[in-house]
Amino acid sequence: MTTAHESLTLQLLEWIGERPRSYAELMEAWRTTCPRMAIWEDACAEGLIASEPGPNGVLRATAKGQHFCREHRVRGNAAHDGGSACAP
Repeated sequence: MTTAHESLTLQLLEWIGERPRSYAELMEAWRTTCPRMAIWEDACAEGLIASEPGPNGVLRATAKGQHFCREHRVRGNAAHDGGSACAP
C-alpha cells in the first residue's frame, strides 16, 4: 500500500520527469499547498531530486528518485500507470 506522502512524492517526481523544469517553475506550480512544499523538501533531503543552482536551474530525478518511481509502480499505485516519466 502506498501512503499519501509516497503518492505525492511520486507525483512530484513524475511532474519533474515530464520535461525540463526549473526551480522557479516548481515553486510557481507547487506553492499553493503547504503539504506539497514538505514533499519537495523531503524529496531533496532523501536524495530523490537534484537541481542546478539558481532559480532557473534544471531539476531532475536522481537514480534514487527513479528507483523510487519504479518501486512504487510495482506496488500497484493505481493513480499512475504506463511508463515512467521519472527518467532524466
